[in-house]
Amino acid sequence: MSSVVVSAQSVGKCYTIGHRSGDRAPTLRDALVRTAGRIIRASSDIAQGRAVVSGDEREDFWALKDVSFEIQAGDIVGLVGRNGAGKSTLLKILSRITDPSCGRIEIVGRVASLLEVGTGFHQELTGRENIFLNGAIMGMSSAEVRGKLDEIVDFAGIDRFLETPVKRYSNGMYVRLAFAVAAHLEPDILIVDEVLAVGDAGFRRKGLAKIQEASRAGRTVILVSHDMAVTTALCKSAIWLDGGLLRQIGPAAEVTRGYMMEATSPHGQFMSRLQGDGGRSFRILDVQIMDAAGDVRRMFSCDEGISVVIHYFVRRSVPHLRGGMEILREDDVLVMVSDSMDREHGTLSALKEGHGTIRIRIPERTLSPGDYRVSLNFSRADGLPDEDVDCQGHVAVFSLHDHLTSRGNARGGFFSLRLEWTSECEA
Repeated sequence: MSSVVVSAQSVGKCYTIGHRSGDRAPTLRDALVRTAGRIIRASSDIAQGRAVVSGDEREDFWALKDVSFEIQAGDIVGLVGRNGAGKSTLLKILSRITDPSCGRIEIVGRVASLLEVGTGFHQELTGRENIFLNGAIMGMSSAEVRGKLDEIVDFAGIDRFLETPVKRYSNGMYVRLAFAVAAHLEPDILIVDEVLAVGDAGFRRKGLAKIQEASRAGRTVILVSHDMAVTTALCKSAIWLDGGLLRQIGPAAEVTRGYMMEATSPHGQFMSRLQGDGGRSFRILDVQIMDAAGDVRRMFSCDEGISVVIHYFVRRSVPHLRGGMEILREDDVLVMVSDSMDREHGTLSALKEGHGTIRIRIPERTLSPGDYRVSLNFSRADGLPDEDVDCQGHVAVFSLHDHLTSRGNARGGFFSLRLEWTSECEA
């Protein structure tokens, strides 16, 4: 008997989008004619059961095209890709929120989805009522939900607010309850789209542990995360979407490595994931890996010194700003850590308003040959909340090679330091 619980066969999703003409109507007559035409087209769309599309011109946009894969029971599968790659569209199809335009999806078992904060909750109902509502939607009896109630409330940490309408919950409370409900009502397939990133560090650890527990119990998890370390550590396999097309499917370590290597430009330049700066006082604009001559590259010799160059923007001075950098191998093993506090007076409080750069130099013969990822984290050294600071994560990749390797003397370990060897002959 096959253990395949999700099967996608040549799945595509097409949306019709509208465009406005670039020129404005020069006269009142032209404007009235154009408006009348739009009303006629909208009436025709409604009469024929089509979505009403604004604009003078129409275009078919394929958010997904010819995507095929299979997922086995008990697997944790990562879904990776840039913004706009089609991840959310695929998850909505798997969650039965929208239908594919073509192809076929077969799903075996009950599905619980966490696509965004608040999905599946009724704003006017209390936390308790929403728990029972979600259980009923999943086909569970009141007795079954009641048996899980205490465990859900304890996991979410909302016992004091159980009888409060969820519209008064903070984002953190919302996420904790939504995840607790989805995970503890034991769906056959759990779909999680980046919602754990909204929670604090403690809840994030609990959530990831719960995902592993669900997999051990034979339940399937589809996980979207921009943190490739989490994807590699948790997932057995991964699916990489690129521009609506299936780019790669296979072991998570291989897929995330390919994705991270292409997350930069051909020269290794970081491409920001942020959508607007949210008014942050300190924001990272760009990260580049440079050689001693200032050229941006991705491949280096171990005999070269390289620099991690951070381009930033300061809107308002941040007291006690502190920066940290981690370098990880392709298998997510932490190799080295650097901190702006390594030097005397190491906070970055002196950064002036406007644009600037921070340069971190890694001397030659420091790291062994291999592929590496750079992870950055900025915070306040005084321990106060740092919501006003842009904390990143994995931001750049680079590779090192050693000329000794080509002669058969490959170096293992983390470092490629050339140590001094001396000898003395005794008389």
